[in-house]
Amino acid sequence: MPDPAPDAKASRRTLAVMFFATAMPMGMWAVPLANVFAAYGRAHLVPWVLATSAISAFISPLFVGALADQRYSPVLLLRWLSGATSATLLLTCGSLAWGWSDSAVLACVQVQALVATPVWSVTSSIVFSQLQDAKRQFGPLRAWATGGWMVGCWIVSFVLHSDATLVGGVTASGLWLVVMTLTWRLPDIRPGEILKHRTWRQILGLDALDLLKNRDHRVVFITAALYCIPLAAFYPYTARHLHDLQVQNISAVISLGQTTEVLVMLLLAGLLARVRLKWVFLSGIAICVVRYAMNALNTLPWIVAATLLHGFAYTLYFITTQIYLEERIDPRWRARAQALLSLLMGGVGSMIGYLGGGWWHAACTTGGVTDWPRFWWGETALTTAVCVFFAVAYRGRAHPAAS
Repeated sequence: MPDPAPDAKASRRTLAVMFFATAMPMGMWAVPLANVFAAYGRAHLVPWVLATSAISAFISPLFVGALADQRYSPVLLLRWLSGATSATLLLTCGSLAWGWSDSAVLACVQVQALVATPVWSVTSSIVFSQLQDAKRQFGPLRAWATGGWMVGCWIVSFVLHSDATLVGGVTASGLWLVVMTLTWRLPDIRPGEILKHRTWRQILGLDALDLLKNRDHRVVFITAALYCIPLAAFYPYTARHLHDLQVQNISAVISLGQTTEVLVMLLLAGLLARVRLKWVFLSGIAICVVRYAMNALNTLPWIVAATLLHGFAYTLYFITTQIYLEERIDPRWRARAQALLSLLMGGVGSMIGYLGGGWWHAACTTGGVTDWPRFWWGETALTTAVCVFFAVAYRGRAHPAAS
């Protein structure tokens, strides 16, 4: 697919605003979610609520990614996904407020997850399609998304005071309508290749699995899935841990992790130009090992310090992975590649991480009191295993500057 004409390119400001606006309602709902459900007497549902996004990741991202690559403009898809996310999030909040049954609440959450899960991969594919040099330009733009996530957390804690209420969720629902409105500022991006006759495999996006035939692609994708297993513990259980330590404004404290995320994204282009890709990937996972070990020390200063490492642990692997896919995979597969990453991260990895993390948390809890050092040492060991797997399995290109 040829690049759009210069006048069809979105400005950097428009792309930055879109990233910022998309991430803000995500942070407002995702970060306090565990405490909100606990406040409404549904703490036992948290692992299953988190798993709904993982279930959705098996279904919707590849399907929507295939539509974006082969049938419809990704901008149009983002527009309707944002509107549907707004409506379904409002319904989810209502199901809790109105005291619906556990099964009804989970049904609402699952529908909301189905329409919300593809949003990030579609947004990323739109941004990538507008860039001339992804390695240099994507990091600073993606930092705006992190800023939006942080601002969403600050609004929840300091403005709405809703770390354990539904006010943040209802506000996030309204902000999704803002995202929907902003899509009219984007150029109408054509699909990568319009196919009039598609097989069921192409319709469902399953042809994206062909990307796994390449060894390096396969290792990067599999590591992303494995890394998401321990990473799934960060938001829900750091929030629970801080709650047990009698911390106020929990969402704001956790948002400290995004401050370093912004810093690393701004420095990422220079880092990728100077350091072999394998070591960038590996350093992100290794820092996560250190981060969880610090959580295991079970004091507020260490947990705050560990939270600050989140930006390094997340950005150096996952943002680098998105840039890797943009640079090494045919642009006609852009949306499907990002969607496959979402499936393996949010589906395979997060599903195991959320359910396994729920089981591990229950195993570390006796009489309502959680043995947090034991919990975090378990997550540390798991992350270490992922780090060793990637170090052994990934080869990279022969030329140091490109591998």
